[in-house]
Amino acid sequence: MNIQKILNFLTELEQNNNKEWYHAHKSERLEAEKEFESLIQELILRIGEFDDSVLPFQPKDLTFKMVRDTRFSHDKSPYNPVFRAHISSKGKLPIPVGYFIYLQPQDRTFLGGGLFADMFSQATSLMRDYLSSNSDAFLKLIHEESFQKYFTVMGTQLKNVPKGYDKESPVAEYLKNKCWYLEYPVQDILLTDSDHFINQAVEIFKAMVPFNTYLNTALKDFTMPER
Repeated sequence: MNIQKILNFLTELEQNNNKEWYHAHKSERLEAEKEFESLIQELILRIGEFDDSVLPFQPKDLTFKMVRDTRFSHDKSPYNPVFRAHISSKGKLPIPVGYFIYLQPQDRTFLGGGLFADMFSQATSLMRDYLSSNSDAFLKLIHEESFQKYFTVMGTQLKNVPKGYDKESPVAEYLKNKCWYLEYPVQDILLTDSDHFINQAVEIFKAMVPFNTYLNTALKDFTMPER
């Protein structure tokens, strides 16, 4: 696979973010999408060696569209010049949490895990309740050398610990979160060797497994809101 072909297309799209250019360069887009799907297919197989729940899915089930919803945004550019995919036991749904890849030029690529979405109040409540009752396991997890080698817990936060939770809890700072996720940045130069990048991605995703497992245990009773 040729990841550079993906980056080249995304760079040009970012510089020409309009419908005319997008449709005029359909062949380049399809080639870039083909390369990205090849990457995702390889990741599915490799992740499946330690998490076989992802194996039933095809790359097309896991990728996100580039078309933006601009109705409520000041930025009216029609496309998001990023290739994204979420690989989990329920496909690309945000819950259960899984393995997220975000490809964007200029060193903006990252590998992610955990709960990125902060709009699901039920998910936030479930996680806070579980975190409050299982603080020791969480602290042990995030202080493991294998975790700290790559990650810090990220997420949008409230200013204070929400009502109903112990302000003196050993995880008080994390109870402020509305979401809990990990990001591992990847520089463009590391994407030039596809095999090396895949091996690195698999290593990073494997290191996320305890964190994802903790969150998925907390979120086991979550139900996706109906549209």
